Amino acid sequence: IKTNVRGQQKIDVELVLKPEHERDMTVQQIVELWRDQIGDFKGVDQITFEAEQGPGSWRDDISVDLSHTDIDVLAKASERLLNAMKGLSQTRNVNDSYTTGKPQFDVSLTPQADALGLTGAEVGRQLRDAFYGAIALRQLRGINENEIRVRLPEEERQDLRYLDTFVVQLPDGGEVPLTDVASVTISESFRSIDRRDGRRVITVGTDVLPKSATSQVLAVVRDELLPQLRADYPGLTWTFQGGQADMRESTSALWGGFALALGVIFALLAVAFGSYLQPLVVMLAIPFGAVGAVLGHILLGMDLSLVSFMGIIALAGVVVNDSLIMVDYANRQRHRLGAAQAVYEAGLRRFRPILLTTMTTFAGLMPIIFETSLQAAYLIPMAVSLGFGIVFATALILFVVPCLYLALDDLMGAVDTRRRAFKYSDGA
Repeated sequence: IKTNVRGQQKIDVELVLKPEHERDMTVQQIVELWRDQIGDFKGVDQITFEAEQGPGSWRDDISVDLSHTDIDVLAKASERLLNAMKGLSQTRNVNDSYTTGKPQFDVSLTPQADALGLTGAEVGRQLRDAFYGAIALRQLRGINENEIRVRLPEEERQDLRYLDTFVVQLPDGGEVPLTDVASVTISESFRSIDRRDGRRVITVGTDVLPKSATSQVLAVVRDELLPQLRADYPGLTWTFQGGQADMRESTSALWGGFALALGVIFALLAVAFGSYLQPLVVMLAIPFGAVGAVLGHILLGMDLSLVSFMGIIALAGVVVNDSLIMVDYANRQRHRLGAAQAVYEAGLRRFRPILLTTMTTFAGLMPIIFETSLQAAYLIPMAVSLGFGIVFATALILFVVPCLYLALDDLMGAVDTRRRAFKYSDGA
């Protein structure tokens, strides 16, 4: 256990847990217990609990960047979204990036200052010299240069009453009270300004518990809360960041690669079969494999993740093999036996290799699927997609592919008959 002080705003307490097999509580149980025990601290704006597992940094499950040209409107909108997200039962650790800054004094010159020849730069310089110090002398001591500054006594610099009696020197050598030539107002200066793509933003983020409810909470935020905010604060824009943005970006790249892989598979099968339609019969095994992967996750009580989709993509190349060898055998026998008998023989002859391929693949993946160590946690969803997907797809391939093969043969026969009838009528 260690404590880190980060600047003047944040303190975090870090706990490094024992390995999972050496403790009887999950990470989430420890976080919930910790949250319940400490309660709220007086004077603390936000208390956030973060759990990191494995490499990488923690990020909110849902994170929204709000942007508006008016910072005051932006602050009000972020506060409303923050409170609305806290009202959702599945949200935890709702937070925002807006922090109030230090008080500052804004000095604005009056028309009288212009008449006396004073400029903002001159008044600012005199105030800086009085409170921060004007360099009166520089001395060299060895290789170091020391500055000697002249400024007001400390008691006058610490008491705001002296600012009301501060005297400004005029260009002609005269003097005038600061309050006669300028108005002084108190405001807040920003400690930091967050920008994304050149726009000032305030980020509102939250965790979701259980994780399976992330999509549901995201839909509420996207379809209900944010449109209402835009109606109340015209000009407000937003983008989603955090874990959802990472998931969206990774998924987009993943499906792009999947589409490319399907195109390559189709091209290779079209060359092998000499047909543009038979590859579709073979590739129809891919959706069945995806269904099996989803059923496997449901059966084991697991949520679909990005790694699960990677397993489904890898599954596409595996399940194609089973239907490929069946269709290839039927093609080689159809000239001798006819389409129906050829596909029947293909089912009989290729049943054993298809079944053995499926069973050996699933058996090889079982140790990973049922592994309980932390090191294998990231591979289990992919193994579930591959293992259960190929089992489910094989069971359907043995029935569906022969039906599709015969349906395609009937379709091509009907097209060929129509073409011959058209040529006969045209010749007559």
